[in-house]
Amino acid sequence: MKSLYIMGTSGSGKTSVAVGLALKYRQEGYRVAYFKPVGSTAGSTAQHDEDAVLMKELLQMEHPIETIVPYLAGPSYLSGYKHSCVSVNTIRQAYETVAAGTDLVIIGGASFPHIMGCLGLDAANLATELNALPLFTIKIENDYSLDMAIFFNNYLECKGIPALGNIFHNVPQSLLAKTEGVYQPILEDRGYSILGIIPKHPVITSPTVKEYLEALGGEILAGKENLNRAVEDVVIGAMTIESALSYLRRTANKAVITGGDRPEIALSALETSTSAIILTGGLYPNVKLIARAEEKGVPLILVHSDTYTTIDKMSDVTRRLRATDQQAINIAMENIEAHCKWQDILKAL
Repeated sequence: MKSLYIMGTSGSGKTSVAVGLALKYRQEGYRVAYFKPVGSTAGSTAQHDEDAVLMKELLQMEHPIETIVPYLAGPSYLSGYKHSCVSVNTIRQAYETVAAGTDLVIIGGASFPHIMGCLGLDAANLATELNALPLFTIKIENDYSLDMAIFFNNYLECKGIPALGNIFHNVPQSLLAKTEGVYQPILEDRGYSILGIIPKHPVITSPTVKEYLEALGGEILAGKENLNRAVEDVVIGAMTIESALSYLRRTANKAVITGGDRPEIALSALETSTSAIILTGGLYPNVKLIARAEEKGVPLILVHSDTYTTIDKMSDVTRRLRATDQQAINIAMENIEAHCKWQDILKAL
């Protein structure tokens, strides 16, 4: 039995890579299980780690969630744990329970590799304890993304546990050529392997309207049947009414944030490719706007926070894969088949 430890930062694609690899290897006839030493409930109304819930269902695992995810850690986790009870032995025992009778265990990393490091439960230490091969997922946004990849690989090498390789994930179309022609050669020149370059796909990378609604805690006034729409961009409706329509036409599948006292901006947004309209300030809109949003099938959300606070909350929202989202799950597996060296990963394991 071997294990693959998928590490990366929040939003780097760890979950979709884990889903794609697990399903692909199971398709190849291997018995695959999932384990996550340190989970999180941050940004969710659920009581359990959502990745573990997803993988438990997809892989039809019989183990309880508490075994698949021994520990949960939020931003203030040191206030809640009795540190003497936190032990790597607990994680190892849970891991061995999950791994029993399997050929391969996919280990999901925490939101960031350093989480719970002060208790010795960071990703590097756990990879050593569980004898797992690290695989980094790197979200490509700019040149700093490559710096981060090199930093992570250097750190693991210094710890004596060199990474199996790296997967560049969520690569925008505008950066694909640079990723292949600049980033990849630089990383390979330093002796680090590239095992995949996955282009950005809104179905698995863009948050849904529902996820924004959960984060904002708003009231849905119209379009509640279309909460699963992807939001590819966020636009603040602070422009003049004269320039609103031409400005809003520049971006597709967007969420438009505007004050409840600016119904003319919201109405203009409804005439363009808009996934949702978010009205701030707790100001209830007029009936005409609600009726038009319902007619267009565009979710209309009312929140009581101001625009700045609303944007701040939305900035932390990332796309979460769910077992019911078959389209996104299929795309995750297709990405592995089309854009990753999954056979090389399997050979290394």
